[in-house]
Amino acid sequence: MNYKMVVYVLGRIIQIIGIFLLIPAVVGVIYREKEILAIAIIAVLSIVVGGFLDRKKPKNSQIRAKEGFVITAFTWIVMSIVGAIPFYVTGYIPSITDAVFETASGFTTTGASILTDIEALPHCLLFWRSFTHWIGGMGILVFMLAFVSSSADEMNIMRAESPGPSVEKMVPKVRETAFMLYSIYTVLTLTLVMALVIAGMPVFDSFCVSFGTAGTGGFATKGDSIASYSKACQVIITIGMMLFGVNFNVYSLIVMKKYKELIHAEEVIAYFIIYAVATLIVTLGTYDGFINLMGWQGAESFNSFGQALQQSSFQVASVMTTTGFATTDFDKWANVPKLVMVGVMFIGACAGSTGGGMKVSRWLLYFKQMRRELQSYIHPSSVRSIWLDGKVVDKDTLRTTNVYLMAYMFTFLVSLVLISFDGHDLITSFTAVTATINNIGPGLSIVGPTGNFAGFSNLSKWVFIFDMIAGRLELFPFLIMLSLSTWRKK
Repeated sequence: MNYKMVVYVLGRIIQIIGIFLLIPAVVGVIYREKEILAIAIIAVLSIVVGGFLDRKKPKNSQIRAKEGFVITAFTWIVMSIVGAIPFYVTGYIPSITDAVFETASGFTTTGASILTDIEALPHCLLFWRSFTHWIGGMGILVFMLAFVSSSADEMNIMRAESPGPSVEKMVPKVRETAFMLYSIYTVLTLTLVMALVIAGMPVFDSFCVSFGTAGTGGFATKGDSIASYSKACQVIITIGMMLFGVNFNVYSLIVMKKYKELIHAEEVIAYFIIYAVATLIVTLGTYDGFINLMGWQGAESFNSFGQALQQSSFQVASVMTTTGFATTDFDKWANVPKLVMVGVMFIGACAGSTGGGMKVSRWLLYFKQMRRELQSYIHPSSVRSIWLDGKVVDKDTLRTTNVYLMAYMFTFLVSLVLISFDGHDLITSFTAVTATINNIGPGLSIVGPTGNFAGFSNLSKWVFIFDMIAGRLELFPFLIMLSLSTWRKK
C-alpha cells in the first residue's frame, strides 16, 4: 500500500472541500447571516490542513487499483466528516451523528434527511446542503482529476469512483475525459437554473433545486420538497432528472459529433422504455377512473388523467433516477403503483450518470446472461457472446457484475438485520435500507416522502451512512478498504 500517496491525495481533497466551503460563505455575506464567520473559519482551516498533508508529493506516486479503491473510500468518509462541521458548529444539527448523516446523504446524492424543519436553516447552510449534491453527483475525485492532475495512474481512481459495470476513457487522456464530463455537467446544470428562473422559481431556490436535480440528490429548500412550485417548474425538473440519469458518455458522443454511435446506446433506450412503462402503470394506478373500475378503496388518487400523468411522471423519474424530490406522498397510493415505485428503486438510472441504484446496464446484463444460459440448454454446442451498447462484454465485466449482486444482497441483508433492532415495522426498515443503499432518499411508511430518518437510533444512522457511501461507490471500494488483505504486508 502506497500510504504516502493516499495521504497526499486526501490532503488535496480536504483543500478542495475548503475551497468549495467559501462559496456558501459568500452566500451568507449576500444574505447578511451570522453563520458566515464559522463557515469561513472552517474553510480556511480545511485549506491549511489539506495544504499541510499535500505539501510534498511522494517520490513514488503510483496509484494501483488497490490504492485507487482505498483513496476513493477514504475520500468519501473524510469529505462527509469535514462537510458536516458547519452544521454541527453552528448548532443547527447539534448531534455529530446527525450532521455526518445529513452531509453523507448530500455528497452521496441520497437526499435522506434527519431535519424536521428545513426552512429554519439560514441560506448559507441551505446552499451548502444542496451544493454537496452537485459536488458528489459527478464525484469530487473526478473534479480533482479534471483540474488538479496528480498521477499517471488516475484511471484507477476514476474507475473506483464512477458508478457502473465499467468505465472507459472517451478521449486519450484521463484528465481530458474528466474535464469533458465536468464541462457537460456544468452546462446542463446552468441551463436547468435558467429554465427554472424563467418558469418563475426564485433565483436562490433555482440554484439549490438544480444542484439536487443535477446530482440526482433531492435536497430542497422547502419542507414540502417541490410540491409548492408551479406545474411548469415540476415539468422542467422532471425532464432534468431524466436527463441527468442518462449515461454521460452519450452526451460526450454528441459533443464529439459521433452521432452514429448513438444508435448503440442500448442502456439509454432501455432506461427510457422502463421509465415510460412504469409511468403508465403508476398513472393508471393513481387515476380516479381506473381506481374506481378496479374497486380499490382508501388510496389517494387524482381526478384527471392529465394530473395523474404529470404527478406520476415526476415521481417515477424522481425515484428511478434516485433523486428523491416529491410533489405528493406516494406512500398513500394504492399497492400496485407503490410496488412499481419500489421496483424502480432497485433498477436505478444508467451507468455513468449521476443517478444511483443498481443501474439499467446491470439488469440488462443479468437478463442477457439468463437468456444465454437458457439457450445453452436448448443448444448445448452453441457459443454466444453477450453484447451491450454495440460491444462484446468481456468475462471480467460479467464476473464483476455478478459478484456485485452478491455483495449487494449481503450488505442489504446485514443492514436490514442491524436496523431491525430499532423496532420499526418491516416496510419502514426494508425501504429505509433500499432508499439509502440505492441513494434514493425517501422510502415508505415512516421514511416516506413526508417523513424522515430522525426516529432511528445512532447505530442505525451509522449503518445508513455506511450504506449511502458504499452504495454511491458501488460497494467494492468500501469492501476492499475493510479487507485485512488490503493492509497486510507481503
